[in-house]
Amino acid sequence: MGFDGTAAPAELLGRIARSEVGGVMLFRPNIENPAQVAALVSSLRKASPSQAQLVVSVDQEGGRVQRLRAPLTAWPDMGSVAAAGDVARTRAVGLALGGELAALGIGWNFAPVLDVHTNPQNPVIGNRAFGSRPEQVTDHALAFWRGLHDAKVLGCGKHFPGHGDTQSDSHLELPSVAHDDERLHSIELVPFAAACRAGIEALMTAHVLYPAWDADMPATLSRRIVHDMLRGELGYLGLLVSDDLGMAAVADHHAIESLVVESLLAGVDHFLVREPLDRQARAFAALVTAAETKAAVRARVEESAARVARFKAGLRVPMPAPVEALPALFGSKENQALAASFARVAFLSVADSPVADA
Repeated sequence: MGFDGTAAPAELLGRIARSEVGGVMLFRPNIENPAQVAALVSSLRKASPSQAQLVVSVDQEGGRVQRLRAPLTAWPDMGSVAAAGDVARTRAVGLALGGELAALGIGWNFAPVLDVHTNPQNPVIGNRAFGSRPEQVTDHALAFWRGLHDAKVLGCGKHFPGHGDTQSDSHLELPSVAHDDERLHSIELVPFAAACRAGIEALMTAHVLYPAWDADMPATLSRRIVHDMLRGELGYLGLLVSDDLGMAAVADHHAIESLVVESLLAGVDHFLVREPLDRQARAFAALVTAAETKAAVRARVEESAARVARFKAGLRVPMPAPVEALPALFGSKENQALAASFARVAFLSVADSPVADA
């Protein structure tokens, strides 16, 4: 769940205490400075029963999508990082970036981007991608992910099965990728298949139509794409999380109650609902009601709950560092030098999405 403000609302803390919320995601409006973020993360994690560990997550990709900024290190976009051609340095970026998150008690980063940037008219991916070739994306995205692991931070590859060749932004409308099955397998799916083989702990769905596979439902709602392809063909065993269910690509076409139930039946395990609180409560109630009345939904809830439990068992980030220790942990000379060592590479792309770094 997301929320508004720089302190956790009492209502949210209560829902965490009742195990109705398994994770909280932070956005720029939740962030003022490191000391405030550390206090916020501590309050959120301490509200959770010990047997239902809360995971605090953030989008900290680098480039234009990094919620936490100065005095933390300003990391370059991943297109520029990968263009240097050194997977060891890419892994070092993942380690250093992850170390700053770990110091704040944030255990889950919604990165790396596994999309292959092949469309200059794509308004939302661009230099967030590690490149325009699937092999380059695979090598550097997985190196970045392994760097996060070195820092004890869990990652999340996105946006399955590929958002790199859309001409619209799923924050604003429902995009479509019109390629045939052969092209999708040879380009879009390559990094995701490699991530599955590598054992990545989480993937995020794309709110995008792929008519070659499902002409009616975007990936988040498509059993053909999620269950048959990801779980069956690619053999993925990890956690599958939806992109934010408040994005227009899905929210403009489906009520939140049907979104969570139908996504669950498609094979999604964990749902992102940024706000408002009423919408979050309706989503939770819809899952409970459906599970109580439909055996198929209950079975899927139990299956996904087991995946969530396995995922949380991998959380290793301690509580936030003491406030007095924080300045020494952020923006170190070593991190600044690493960030500055990458030449900025211009991607052929239209203007950046206005909502990509909200």
